[in-house]
Amino acid sequence: MRSACVGALAAAAAGASAEPSVYPTGATIYDPARAYNSYVLFAGGDDVTRLVDLTGKVVREWKYTGQPVSFIDPALVEGARGHIFVTLESEEGRGTDLTPGRAQTRVRKTVGEVDWDGKPVWSFGSAAPGGVARQHHDITRLPNGNTLLLANISYPLPGFAAPQVLDDVAYEANPDGDIVWTWAASDHLEEIGFTADELRLIKGSKNPDYLHVNDLKPVGPNHWHDEGDARFAPDNLIFDSRNGNFIAIVDRKTRKIVWTLGPHFPPVSEDGTTTSRKVPRPVDQISGQHDAQIIPKGLPGAGNLLVFDNQGEAGYPRASVTYTGGSRVLEIDPVTKQIVWQYTGASSGNPGWTFRSTHISNARRLPNGNTFIDEGQIGRFFQVTPEGEIVWEYLNPYPRRGKDAETGRPTLNYSIYRAQPVPYDWAPEGTPHAETAIAPPENAGFRVTSK
Repeated sequence: MRSACVGALAAAAAGASAEPSVYPTGATIYDPARAYNSYVLFAGGDDVTRLVDLTGKVVREWKYTGQPVSFIDPALVEGARGHIFVTLESEEGRGTDLTPGRAQTRVRKTVGEVDWDGKPVWSFGSAAPGGVARQHHDITRLPNGNTLLLANISYPLPGFAAPQVLDDVAYEANPDGDIVWTWAASDHLEEIGFTADELRLIKGSKNPDYLHVNDLKPVGPNHWHDEGDARFAPDNLIFDSRNGNFIAIVDRKTRKIVWTLGPHFPPVSEDGTTTSRKVPRPVDQISGQHDAQIIPKGLPGAGNLLVFDNQGEAGYPRASVTYTGGSRVLEIDPVTKQIVWQYTGASSGNPGWTFRSTHISNARRLPNGNTFIDEGQIGRFFQVTPEGEIVWEYLNPYPRRGKDAETGRPTLNYSIYRAQPVPYDWAPEGTPHAETAIAPPENAGFRVTSK
């Protein structure tokens, strides 16, 4: 009975900007005939990484966490199935020079690849500055066998108010774990399109994490490059800056930024309704975005940009975001810079503010045209059809448990930074999965009763 009823409170749990006290977890909605049937990988608040099927059954666990954990396409590891990227070793930074501006943070000392059984088969960290990887937000295996990592490095920068700047750097590391290519964001500020006044705000910020880059990926094969647009060369890199409100592409050969979206946008309509739901239309105000990527070849929308637009506070100066607005997933033509598809809470028949995650989160296009979304702030994953209908939904049942520093009361945090849909054939042959439908009852008729 519970499997049929667990979705009863899901809309309330997912829709509020503050969670209700009691709500179901695990798989809450599942229509196997309309969903893209796969596994999903994520790291829970208990620092365990799990692979679940769409009924919510755990099919594999690894005693590792990461930011993010990421399943590796077998084609990039000589056909080996079941390999993932994780954090192998962490350090705790406490307001030190290692992580300026942060009182407490977990620093990733060593990151690497483990196999299906959790055995490390590749690692990176000892070759990084100070012998500490400091990887964050992204890690990707490249077609040449090397690994692309996003990392931090701290140093004083001339003209910046902060004594130590937390800069974002890209490393390409070879199979021996040695760095063979590097790129630093601070070398390219003048190429992004900030005005002189905006650059003064950036350099005058007391926040050492002045850009907070949260995403770094290869552009990948695409029709724009096939048609002669060199900006979209497959080995170029796409990244986004949460604090700077821009997305950019880096030319791997010249290291120059050759394409940008932002940091300047027209405003979203004040009411967040009619005007802002029409597509196609020019891109309007993005703020605090995550997981920008070019949709891979072979998928619906291939060549377009997909991004989770958090609509969180960000920008130099702070962007104006709608007062009661929610987050959005946007599909954007990167050449015309027009929104060609979007998902908001209104797409599923709810008020726009019912879909909201002002930080973290991600989205991925699926082979059947659906879109996978991680509403990270509350730990909700779901699939929507192109029309916005939810055909699968899951709420994270593995919170981070702690204590409030001031009151000592227990705390629970269900948030999930990023989740990844994983095709069945990326796992070893014979890995189980079920495709049993889950039909939730009407929320208004579902009650929790006393004994």
